[in-house]
Amino acid sequence: MSTEENKAISLRVTEEGWNQGNTALFDELFAADFIGHDPGSTFHGPEGFKQFYETYRTAFPDTHLTIEFQIAEGDMVVARFTGTGTHQGTLMGIPPSGKRVTTTGTTIVRYASGKAVEAWYEYDALGMLQQIGAIPTPGQAG
Repeated sequence: MSTEENKAISLRVTEEGWNQGNTALFDELFAADFIGHDPGSTFHGPEGFKQFYETYRTAFPDTHLTIEFQIAEGDMVVARFTGTGTHQGTLMGIPPSGKRVTTTGTTIVRYASGKAVEAWYEYDALGMLQQIGAIPTPGQAG
């Protein structure tokens, strides 16, 4: 597939999957042997990605991701994104704070035959945890 086709797949995952909640799309666009690398964890296949997705969608049910830009070369697509959401559910044992969060991140995804086969996710988890009040910000009393 071309770099433009891979970029279009990446946009579909964001728009239709993350933003519209169409998790069936993940079965279509993630390979059975997909490997996802998130800071602190690795997950496999479309089901593993769905569990990753549900962790954040449960904690931030109004999650919205905006792709700021994409760069593609060969079978890889890099996307820079901004994510927003309201902390309304438990996240990694942290009870809901009701606070609105804005965070940024980058994904790198490798594609084969029109499906994601491996991905690396990096995002400002520290900033997110500070915004929901789980970790004090510098200068804030502990």
